[in-house]
Amino acid sequence: MEKLTLALDWTPNTIHTGFYVALEKGFYADLQLEVHIRSPKVDHYKATPAQLLANQEVDFAIAPSESVISYQTLANKPNLMAIAAILQEDTSAIVTLKDSGIHQMKDLDGKTYASYDARFEDTIISQMIKKDGGEGRHVKITPAKLGIWETLLKGEADATWVFMPWEGIEAKRKGVDLNTFLLQDYDIPYGYSPALLSHPEIVKEKEKVVANFLKATAKGFQWAARHPTKSAELLLPHTETDDLDFLIESQTYIAPYYLTADNRWGPMEKNRWTSFIHWLGQNELISVDDITVLNKHTLFTNDYLV
Repeated sequence: MEKLTLALDWTPNTIHTGFYVALEKGFYADLQLEVHIRSPKVDHYKATPAQLLANQEVDFAIAPSESVISYQTLANKPNLMAIAAILQEDTSAIVTLKDSGIHQMKDLDGKTYASYDARFEDTIISQMIKKDGGEGRHVKITPAKLGIWETLLKGEADATWVFMPWEGIEAKRKGVDLNTFLLQDYDIPYGYSPALLSHPEIVKEKEKVVANFLKATAKGFQWAARHPTKSAELLLPHTETDDLDFLIESQTYIAPYYLTADNRWGPMEKNRWTSFIHWLGQNELISVDDITVLNKHTLFTNDYLV
């Protein structure tokens, strides 16, 4: 059996269901893979998934497309690459509480934003505010990553970035009304987030293993897309919730985002990457030299997908 470790971007949730389905239904074992799934809670997010992957402490990591762009342009760092898209569409949003009085992005001027401290995150927020007619001057706070959602609910922050199939469903079930602001509505071509990343040396040395891992994972996500209720039941023991109804609602919401129109999991399109890079360049978030490097490097590959 080939032992592999996957670093999650968050505590187990419905974004990750296909991995747990593949684990529980034996899809990995069928291909002689012993897969360990690492939650960031084990070290309270002390190290990011991308950092763990860069150090080859894990074989795969789930991370935003920004991580790929950063590692492709940082000197003396491995050129981490995306090998599959977890979701085919962005399901995230910037949110505020309905009763906060912040009903437009421009209302965030001077207000508090709970940040994950990602490289481009706060500039993205500023650009959304400016696009809406504001000055783009929000106040950034950086709570513990795994507690960011709670800062909004407790009134310690005015806005934050969430995944609607999880925190959005949680808010709905708690009777918490949200204002939601989608990046695409502010002309931000966010690309694939999250994505499944690997290390160039791992991909080169373990081509067959990587292909088998993706084959089993794709089977897991395809099964999850067809069976949202059963998938939620399989996922439940791995999560921090004991609310199966919540998990089923979340799973039903996210299932359509797993696959392409022809029921494939994982493929990525070049224009989605280049559009985001072009936007970053236009807004001076990356340099001309960075763009030159990114145009030469391999940011993603579909070569190992079924």
